[in-house]
Amino acid sequence: MSLASNNDTQQTASPLSRLLLPPGPPKLASGIVHSNFSVQGDARQSFLAWQERMSPVYDIRPSSKQAEDTFDASLSRYTIDNLSLFDFRTGPNLAVRSLGRVSTESVRDISFSVFLEGPPAQFLGGKPRRDAPQIPQVPSILALDMDQPCTIQSFRGRILLLFVPRALVERSFPDAASLHGRRINATTPLVRMLIEHLVALRRQIVGQSKEEAHQSFVTAVELLVAAFSREAGLSGNCRAAVRAAVYGQVRRHVEAHLHDPDLSPESVLASLRLARASVYRLFEHEGGLAAYIRNRRLRKAADELVRFPHMEVQDIAWGLGFNDASSFTRAFRRAFDIAPRELHQYASLLQRGHARRGRFT
Repeated sequence: MSLASNNDTQQTASPLSRLLLPPGPPKLASGIVHSNFSVQGDARQSFLAWQERMSPVYDIRPSSKQAEDTFDASLSRYTIDNLSLFDFRTGPNLAVRSLGRVSTESVRDISFSVFLEGPPAQFLGGKPRRDAPQIPQVPSILALDMDQPCTIQSFRGRILLLFVPRALVERSFPDAASLHGRRINATTPLVRMLIEHLVALRRQIVGQSKEEAHQSFVTAVELLVAAFSREAGLSGNCRAAVRAAVYGQVRRHVEAHLHDPDLSPESVLASLRLARASVYRLFEHEGGLAAYIRNRRLRKAADELVRFPHMEVQDIAWGLGFNDASSFTRAFRRAFDIAPRELHQYASLLQRGHARRGRFT
C-alpha cells in the first residue's frame, strides 16, 4: 500500500519547472537608454507634434504645398554612451538644417541613414528644392555632417539612423566633413553585410548586455567607415593608405591657415611639397583644392558672422582672404542662399533660439 501510494504521488506531482512563472519579455540592460515617440491622425496636430520632437536637430516642413489629410510618424531611440540608433517610420517631409542652426549649435556628429522601406530620401544640399530627380528605390545609406547645412526630402518609409561622434569617424576617415551628402547603395557584399548588421542590432538590442550592444554599435561604425572609405578610394591597399594620409595632411594645413591671406592651392603644394595632379584627384569631389579652400573659408565666415555680431561683415571677410566685398557676398549667397549681412543681423536671434532647443540624441 505504501509503495503504491508513493507511485501515485510521483505520477500526479507537477515537475518543478511547471511551477515556475513563464519568462517575461526581454528587458533593456542597465546603461542602454530607450525612448519612443509617435504621432498619427489629423495632419495639423500630428505634424506640429512631430516638428516639435525633431526641433533640436531639424526644422521639419511639409513636403508639398498641399499637405495630406493625415500624418503619421514614429521613432524608437536606443543610446549607449555617445552612440544613438533611431528606428524611424515617417511620412513625407522636408528636414532642414539651416546655416543659422549649424553656426550656433555644437552638434557635430556624423549621421548615417539606412533607407529600408520606401524611396530613399533625397539630399538637396543646403537649399530646399522640390524638383530633384528621383533616386532608384534600392536600400542605401546616406551620410550627413551635422556641422553643415542641408535639406533632406523624405518620403513615406522606414529609416535606421545612427548618430556617431565625429572623433570616432575621423579615427579612420581623415575628413568627416567630406562625407556630407555621400551615398552608398546595397550593391556590394560589404554594404549588404553592413545593412544586415544594423538591422540585427536593432532587432537584438533588447535582451543584450550593455557590453554586447556597445560592441555591436562599434562594429557598425567600423563597417560604415570601411564602406564609405572604399567608395571614396581611401582604403584597400598601400596606395589608398598614402592617399588617405595626404588627404588628412592637406585638410589640416588648410584648416590651420584659413585666416592666412596667402593661402592658396599653390601655397599648400609648396608648403607640403606635393604634386598638383595627385592633390587635385583627392579633392575632385569638391571641385578641386581651390574650391575646397573657398568652401571652408565661407563656412568659417558663416560661423564668425554669428559668433561675432559686433564685428563688421567686411572685416570678417577680409580676415578670411576675401578682399572684394561684392565677390564675397555673391559667393556666400550662392553657397548658403542668404546674404552674409542678413545672417549677421540675425545672429542674436539665432543664438537665443539655440539656447531654447534641447538635445535630440
